[in-house]
Amino acid sequence: MSRAASAGAPAPQPDLFGPALLPGLTYADEIIGAAEEAEAIRQIEAAGLTPFQFQQWEGKRLTRSFGWTYDFQTGRFARGEAIPAWIEPFRTRAAEFARLDADALEQVLLIDYGVGAGIGWHRDRPVFEHVIGLSLGAPATMRFRRRRAGGFDRASADLAPRSIYHMQGEVRNDWEHSIAPMPGRRWSITFRSLKPAFHQS
Repeated sequence: MSRAASAGAPAPQPDLFGPALLPGLTYADEIIGAAEEAEAIRQIEAAGLTPFQFQQWEGKRLTRSFGWTYDFQTGRFARGEAIPAWIEPFRTRAAEFARLDADALEQVLLIDYGVGAGIGWHRDRPVFEHVIGLSLGAPATMRFRRRRAGGFDRASADLAPRSIYHMQGEVRNDWEHSIAPMPGRRWSITFRSLKPAFHQS
């Protein structure tokens, strides 16, 4: 399921996320059932998502945040609407998987990926610490890269429907990630915690 490359040459990797390759990254299949997935998709579609905007560019995906919001037009990070009740069971499941308190996952991002949509290379905003993603609908490929002398270390992993991943530590801070464009429609629910320093500032 996983693939890794360094300087363009494939490297074998026995586990989905081998600790020697991407420390801080964990994954599990079938974190929810098919009926839960269908209900989550229904709720996302009814949640009033809007096109993702970055300066003058409009993405092929629809998004909506709860708990905290980040405005890519102004760079403003601020409190947003309360997390809806329907998300709470999924937040609890995500927190259990990551071994965190559910209350620590203060920000939720809903995404509806249109056909052909993906996400370019990036790191999540520095204010965030743990990042936990629940995948719904079409399978996706998550790609990772880390700059080194002469190029990049690279890795990728397939995200199955109803699966979950958790990024923290090295993979969260030192690696960029992206989602490859997909031939089918996909939805995701991403939960994030805030770094303690943010609350102390």
